[in-house]
Amino acid sequence: MNICFFCGSASGHDSQYQKATAEIGRLLAKSNSTLVYGGGNIGLMGILADEVLSHGGKVIGVIPHFLMKKEVGHTGLTQLEIVNTMHERKRRMAEISDAFITLPGGWGTLDEFAEIISWKQLGLIDQPVGILNTNSFFDLLIAQMKKMVNDGFLNPKDFSAIKISDNPHTLLTLMGVDII
Repeated sequence: MNICFFCGSASGHDSQYQKATAEIGRLLAKSNSTLVYGGGNIGLMGILADEVLSHGGKVIGVIPHFLMKKEVGHTGLTQLEIVNTMHERKRRMAEISDAFITLPGGWGTLDEFAEIISWKQLGLIDQPVGILNTNSFFDLLIAQMKKMVNDGFLNPKDFSAIKISDNPHTLLTLMGVDII
């Protein structure tokens, strides 16, 4: 199973973010799943990729040319694909992924998450989508999505299709990942 992760090129101020990212990376390798992600070697992206690799897992990075230097493209991956644009990056990650998980991050992470849940809502993808809510990072976003449902702007089935947990093992299980 290829699982795409959206996460920060920063590590965050609280070590809980790094610990949860490392844990889900170990579990991903243990499940014999392949990590698909943005291709950087810094921040949570780098922690995740390094953890999967150090536990014998496979990692596919997809990064645009202009971010190779800025995000310090990870050259130790199983496979690194360099594309021209951010749109190509998102499209390529979606093409090769069987599931999508969002970890804490900034604007880029929110952009990738918003686009993939929009694609799911429109029926362009059918893969499962999840959020790892480490340290209550996404509580306000989840509350906003609930408000969107309550105020009639989001179909309840589209919100309930998003798997949410603060525990890496539980989230992977909800996503249908078998951990050995």
